[in-house]
Amino acid sequence: MAGVNGSGADGAGAAGAGQDGSGAVGAALARDYGEAARFLRRREPALFAAVRLLGVAAYQPHAVAGYAFACYTDDLCDQGAPQVRAERFAHWRDQVGAALAGEECGQPLARAFAHSVRLRGLPRHWIEDYLAGARADLDFTGFATEADYQAYVDRLSWPFTMLTAGLVHVGGGDERYAAAGRALADAWQRLDFLIDLAEDLRGGRLYLPEQSLADHGVTREDLAAGRRTDGVEHLVADLADLAEKALLQADAILEVPAEYRPLSRMALRLARRRLAAVRRAGAGVAEGPVRDSATGRLALLAAARRPDARELEHDRLAH
Repeated sequence: MAGVNGSGADGAGAAGAGQDGSGAVGAALARDYGEAARFLRRREPALFAAVRLLGVAAYQPHAVAGYAFACYTDDLCDQGAPQVRAERFAHWRDQVGAALAGEECGQPLARAFAHSVRLRGLPRHWIEDYLAGARADLDFTGFATEADYQAYVDRLSWPFTMLTAGLVHVGGGDERYAAAGRALADAWQRLDFLIDLAEDLRGGRLYLPEQSLADHGVTREDLAAGRRTDGVEHLVADLADLAEKALLQADAILEVPAEYRPLSRMALRLARRRLAAVRRAGAGVAEGPVRDSATGRLALLAAARRPDARELEHDRLAH
């Protein structure tokens, strides 16, 4: 990514994002985008590399700002004692509100994101919904039913996805595009919960619906002990089926200008690869996290600029 005056990877394309009406680059704003880039590179190096290698130059700083904003918010909600997290989140929410209103804000990640929101016309409800969902997540105790899980996707996972996907289209995209974002968010979230099942259980958390466990005769203790029972195998297979069903509804996320497609392809194909890994692991997901291989990610990056047969068929049917 070009930095200020076209130099420096940490600039995250700030020369493009930091222009005002006269075409001048605001040094302070460029530093804000640079801070967002440095944060994302530390937090999610593979994601940062994908944005750099596949993202359109003009979109890169906005993608980085959106991902950095969402990831930073997620970290605030996940780390520390409940009261500390609540107080920290309340302060962050105030900072974000100030940045969006164009008022004084002491947080560079919030300032960079707010600038991208204004330039790209991202509907404010995605931000408001995400922050409201993140606040509710501070009191999360698990899902009783599949409906509870779907409500979680609506209030948190879907807005999270649209914080970046919505920056691709000026104005955030149409309803069809947003629906595809919702399907992708559902698939990714379900896969994340399966992939991280063992790690979450060790931390005292369970993100699979209790009713789904009961339907398969599986207990939390079965999962925590890593028991490879038929019930656990069928539970994982059925949840993987639901993730696949959502992925099949997400193809419209590719309905963007051709130069924007590589990043969208990467997201879809990585989800499909993780789905396949979950299916191979089966009940073994309760024994340890399912991780991407470095060679697998590199192969996806190398192929992301080329459409596959599924994408070509989608384009044919769409036209």
